[in-house]
Amino acid sequence: MNRILPTLAVILAVLFVLSLSFFTVDQRQFAVVFQFSEARRVISEPGFHFKIPLLQEVRYFDKRIQTIDENIPARIQTIEKMNVRADSYIKWRIVDVERYYKAVGTDQRKAVDRLRNTVNNMLRDEFGKRTVQDVISGKRDEVMDLVQKVADADASRIGVRVIDVRIKRVELEDSTLTSVYERMQSERKAVASQLRAEGSAEAEKIKADADRQREVTLADAYNKAQQLKGEGDGRAAAIYGETYGQYPEFYAFYKSLDAYKESFRKKGDLLVVDPSADFFKYMKNPRAGGK
Repeated sequence: MNRILPTLAVILAVLFVLSLSFFTVDQRQFAVVFQFSEARRVISEPGFHFKIPLLQEVRYFDKRIQTIDENIPARIQTIEKMNVRADSYIKWRIVDVERYYKAVGTDQRKAVDRLRNTVNNMLRDEFGKRTVQDVISGKRDEVMDLVQKVADADASRIGVRVIDVRIKRVELEDSTLTSVYERMQSERKAVASQLRAEGSAEAEKIKADADRQREVTLADAYNKAQQLKGEGDGRAAAIYGETYGQYPEFYAFYKSLDAYKESFRKKGDLLVVDPSADFFKYMKNPRAGGK
């Protein structure tokens, strides 16, 4: 009897081992071993593993980074009450498979819907605090970083990590486009009017400054001309006086020539004077002033 029991135990052990069912896990998968619908083991390392037939079953979950990109733009309103369509994508992966299974089971669509709803709600909240210009270009990265952090915090409750959230494009709706174009046109007109007003004011300022400089220049030139004229007249008077003193006959002759030139400007000019007057003495006799 003492020999039969060890032998029987060995036989039972061999039968148990032979009854085990082996399965494989690769590096792209999590494997969860269930017994009576309850998770007993989580396997994340690749290799060969075993389970008890009939009592245990294995379910696989993808551990790779996955993408939610359904090309369904979300309709969002900005702080100016303008509607835009934002098309985004989400990069995520499972990090806690037990928590993930408890939250969504084997229905990945539940996880996708939750992540997409969380991201869309965050986009609505953040877009609602910003202008169209901000969400189109100015502060898009800032919005995306904030949305990713909040979505990741929420996703951790179901054993998921959100790696990245990005907006592929933001498009204005037709009604918003019209409103934006009208506003841009109004703003450009206002800027143009302001520039024209500033240009006109600057032109008037330049013109006034030029007129002032012109008046100053003319006044300076007139004063200079009068000064030069006075100096010239004085110099001429001195020369005339000196010449008259030295050559009175020549001076009288010269003055008569000036008088003739001023009196007879045109061919048909006519002058009625007493022929015996001194005015004609040099016409009668060019040497009338001589001795």
